[in-house]
Amino acid sequence: MKLLHKNNLYCWSEFDEDRNIDFHSYLWVRDGGNVVFDPLPLSEHDKAHLLSLGNVSHILISNSDHIRAAEALAHLTGAEICGPMAEQESFPIVCSRWLDEGDDLLGGLDVYRLDGSKTPGELAFVVEGDTLITGDLIRAHKGGELCILPQGKLSHPDTAVASVMRIADIKGISAVLTGDGWPIFRDADKALAALVDAISES
Repeated sequence: MKLLHKNNLYCWSEFDEDRNIDFHSYLWVRDGGNVVFDPLPLSEHDKAHLLSLGNVSHILISNSDHIRAAEALAHLTGAEICGPMAEQESFPIVCSRWLDEGDDLLGGLDVYRLDGSKTPGELAFVVEGDTLITGDLIRAHKGGELCILPQGKLSHPDTAVASVMRIADIKGISAVLTGDGWPIFRDADKALAALVDAISES
């Protein structure tokens, strides 16, 4: 796994040939149990690295298209799987808990709901007040520049734009760790503001 902009955040990735971007999974190392976001399959190297950093207590899934290897990781680690409340009735795997905006799951974690994406109630997460972790709606197909899903993929484009604008208003965000495409490790508030300008004009 790769060490990111903070000493307790790691990433592993898989290249998607159809989109020519990397897909990412993230590990947040914390007292009381580590947290994994949208876990891809692990290589033996990454698996050993992840296990060396301590117990994984929670696996957080942003949306049903990002289940990836969550069940396998839960079987390996005993972690609880948490999914989006809005997909509870149709989610393809069993979750220990369903999350919605404002839920108090762990200290240092804020949960947000993004509506209008390709799945209902997609989740985004803010870790330790300064790092936004996103699933599908907010992404980056070009280094240093955020974008959103193409309009044809959105269930409700106007609602999706409103959700992005609301997330961009969160104060103190310095990094955006995208599930799909390039992460942004500094000045993410400026990248979010530029994204809002771009989608407001489109």
